Amino acid sequence: MFVSFFPQPKLFFTSAAVWSLAAILFWFFGGEQLGAVFGLPPAAAGTPPIIGIAVLWSKPFLWFYLYFAACVAIFYAFWSWYAPHPWQNWSILMTAVILFFIYFNVQISVAVNNWYGPFFDYVQGLMSGTTPSTNAEFYKGLADFSWLALVGMNVQVVNAFIVSHWIFRWRTAMNDYFMANWGRLRHIEGASQRIQEDTMRFSQIMEDLGSTFVQSIMTLIAFLPVLIQLQAHITELPIIGAVPQPLVVAALGWCLFGTISVMVAGLKLPGLQFRNQRVEAAYRKELVYGEDHPDRAQPATTTQLFTNVRRNYFKLYFHYIYFNVVRYTYLQADNIFSLLILGPSLVAHKITFGALNQISNAFGKVTNSLQFLLNSWSTIVELQSVHKRLRAFEATLQGEQLPAIDQHYLERERAGMRPEDQPVS
Repeated sequence: MFVSFFPQPKLFFTSAAVWSLAAILFWFFGGEQLGAVFGLPPAAAGTPPIIGIAVLWSKPFLWFYLYFAACVAIFYAFWSWYAPHPWQNWSILMTAVILFFIYFNVQISVAVNNWYGPFFDYVQGLMSGTTPSTNAEFYKGLADFSWLALVGMNVQVVNAFIVSHWIFRWRTAMNDYFMANWGRLRHIEGASQRIQEDTMRFSQIMEDLGSTFVQSIMTLIAFLPVLIQLQAHITELPIIGAVPQPLVVAALGWCLFGTISVMVAGLKLPGLQFRNQRVEAAYRKELVYGEDHPDRAQPATTTQLFTNVRRNYFKLYFHYIYFNVVRYTYLQADNIFSLLILGPSLVAHKITFGALNQISNAFGKVTNSLQFLLNSWSTIVELQSVHKRLRAFEATLQGEQLPAIDQHYLERERAGMRPEDQPVS
């Protein structure tokens, strides 16, 4: 799954993580100020944020673009020299482009959040009759948002197009790798399904899950400082009272509670989903045999196989009941949690309408990014199921020792057992 697309995957991902961490730390501990040497200094302390589209080509932003490109170029040059790979342009360069576009869209979200404050304070003044204005001034304020939204939308469309192609290149690399070893794999039960369907599902899930995960991490990094700045308006939390960094504490505590609750509720789902894939494969395979052999796919056999399918699905549906109760209860409570936190400050008249919108938006961005596991748990369960099957499949090529349950499954496949003979747990 990985060696076909990435050079020396274990070392590659380790080096990517270390290099990224080093680049981030250097940026925060001197790299940002280094831009002044090239005439692109950071914004002075206390300078109000630039409102509108102009922030995207301000000097601090231009310096970051150059810094990011230099870090990517150094990383790419090293791996091109150390371990050249036929897919390195896609696995390294296009990955960097995707990461940049995701970061760019997150920064647009930050710019929109900065727009919320002054604009909605202005709207509050209009509503109370304390702020004189003209139609042109009002529509200019809306235009600032419209330009940001237009750029963000177009960048998102371009990035989605690139991600789709990137994922299909990964699937192509897996397909080529497995087909190059078809002679050693063709005897494994379900080999055709693994190469065609499982690689397709793996790539599709990674497209959705991978993009969401990276965006969640970048959103958290971008909005945590924003939330820290905005919590100057908040002095205490309900029930708890005054605590340092109240909004950050509330966001982390709330998301940790939700994530642990959902993980505990969904603990059995990956195993159940994996068993479902096994009985589905057994039923499908017998039908395929029946197409060519009249003695296969007889009513008694297919009835038993479909009964196994039915039993497993009903069991899965039952376990999803309490999982969905926990998940949806938490998500509904999440809709009003920020207002619950801001309640004392609103009652005490400590925040304005603009600050309310800024805090609510930033708080929602941080909590949504921290709720990645909660929102993606069903997809993660499906990915685990596909990964188990592909992992057992490629172990044949690598000669690795699998965990007991996977080794047991693989041995049965290698032996070519009839699907109806495979026990269903």
